[in-house]
Amino acid sequence: MQFHTEFSPEPFPRRLGLHSSIVTVGSCFAEVMGQRLADHKLTVLNNPFGTLFNPVSIAKVLTAALNGTAPDEDLYVERDGIWFHYDFHSSLWATSQADLRDILTDRLGQTAGALRAADYLMLTLGSAVVYRHIDTGKVVANCHKMPGALFEKYLYHYEHLLNDLKRLVKTLRNTNPTLNVVLTVSPVRHTRDTLPINQVSKSTLRVAAHELTVWNDRVQYFPAYELMIDDLRDYRFYEADLIHPNAQAHDYIFGKFADSAFDAELRTFVTEWGQVRKSLAHRPLHGEETPAHRQFLTRLLAQLETLATRVDVTPELADVRRRLHQEEKEHLNGLEEVA
Repeated sequence: MQFHTEFSPEPFPRRLGLHSSIVTVGSCFAEVMGQRLADHKLTVLNNPFGTLFNPVSIAKVLTAALNGTAPDEDLYVERDGIWFHYDFHSSLWATSQADLRDILTDRLGQTAGALRAADYLMLTLGSAVVYRHIDTGKVVANCHKMPGALFEKYLYHYEHLLNDLKRLVKTLRNTNPTLNVVLTVSPVRHTRDTLPINQVSKSTLRVAAHELTVWNDRVQYFPAYELMIDDLRDYRFYEADLIHPNAQAHDYIFGKFADSAFDAELRTFVTEWGQVRKSLAHRPLHGEETPAHRQFLTRLLAQLETLATRVDVTPELADVRRRLHQEEKEHLNGLEEVA
C-alpha cells in the first residue's frame, strides 16, 4: 500500500561529473542546492547576486554580466546611510555609491568568467510576481524595505517573461555553446501574494520552463517544485512558517537530483565522501587524547590524502592534521606529568 505519490525525475541527457563546474542563480532554493553541490566537492559559484526571485531580474543581471554592462545607474538607492541596488539582493551593499558600484562590477565580472567556463547553470525561478519602480519604470529584484508607494506590484505577463528567458538562453549559448542550463521552479510558497496568485505565478514559471526545454536541447528541467508539492505533500516537510521546505525535504529533493543528474563516478564519490564527512564530524566519547582516537584520525588522514588526488580537500586535511598535532602535544604533556 502506498501513502504518497513517489516519482523519479528523468535522467539528464548530459550528466554532471566530479569535475563539472556549476553556477547557481535565483531564489533561496538555488542557494540551498548550490551549497549541497559544494558540500560534495563540486566546483560551484553559488548565487553570486544573492536571492533573486523573478526571471526578469535574473535575465537582466546575467545578460549584463555576459555583455560586460555596468550596473544600472538608475537603480542605486540609499537607506539609513547604506547604499543598495534594486537589481541585486540586500546582501550586496556599501557605505557609498562608488564602493557599491565597484562591488557589483566585480561580482558581474566574476560571474561572467564562471559562466564562460561552466558546464552547468542552474536557474531557480521563484515568482512571476514583480515590483516595478514607478519613477524609473523598471522591474526591480529587491525593494530594500523602501516605501511600498514607490512600487507597482503585478503578475508579469507570460509572453514577456518567456521572451526575456529566451533572449537570456540565446545570450548564454552565444557565450558558451556547451553550457547546459538546468531550470527549476522553487518549491518555496509565496503566500504573501495569496495562495491563488502563488499558484498562478508558479504555473506561469512552469509553462515558461517547459517551453524553453522544448526548443533547446541544452536546457533541462528538474522538477523540484513537483517533488515538494506532489511527492512529499505534507506539512511535516516544511519549516514552522509552512512556507519553506525543511532540511529533510532539501535532502530528499537533492537525493532525487543526484540520482537524475550525477554520473556513475560522481554518485560513487558522493557515497564515499558522505562517510568521510561523518568521520570528520565525529567527536570521541572519552576525549580526543586516547590511542584509539589517534588511530582513527590517522586513518582519516590517509583517506583524505588519497582523495586529494581527485578533489580539493585542503581545509579538511588541515583540520585533521591540527587535531592530530594537538592530541600528540596533549599526549606528550601527559607523559611529562607522569614522569
